[in-house]
Amino acid sequence: AMQCPRCELRHYPRLSPSMIVLVTRGDEILLARSPRFVSGIYSTLAGFVEAGESVEQCVEREVFEEVGIQVKNVQYLGSQGWPFPHSLMLGFHAEYAAGDIVMQPEEIEDAQWFSVHELPPLPASRSIARYLIDVYVARRLGMPEPVLPS
Repeated sequence: AMQCPRCELRHYPRLSPSMIVLVTRGDEILLARSPRFVSGIYSTLAGFVEAGESVEQCVEREVFEEVGIQVKNVQYLGSQGWPFPHSLMLGFHAEYAAGDIVMQPEEIEDAQWFSVHELPPLPASRSIARYLIDVYVARRLGMPEPVLPS
């Protein structure tokens, strides 16, 4: 916190909880492109938690809003502070339950299922998005799991 020397009022930094999720279907992972991403990079889905909902409810809502897919078996995997804009990213894995990809045009410019054997360009290894992807790929291919970057 920062404290005003005159009135001694404390100001605490704002923190906005958000979720980031890797959706899987067997050997396939759902990755999407936002118009805000670096060109050619595909990543996991993410969104801010709304007042009154759990993070798990946020996972289900955001995935459905952004790509029209219903998910099940939502599991927490880890978190990472993300200073832009002031987020705490809570990372999840969820399994495909139902639906076809229907992209939300203002948020998603492309979304596809990719085989764990043939992935597109991915986010940097220091990101929680990449960690979620790498953990699942390692599990499917029987490799050692990566460590969540700090």
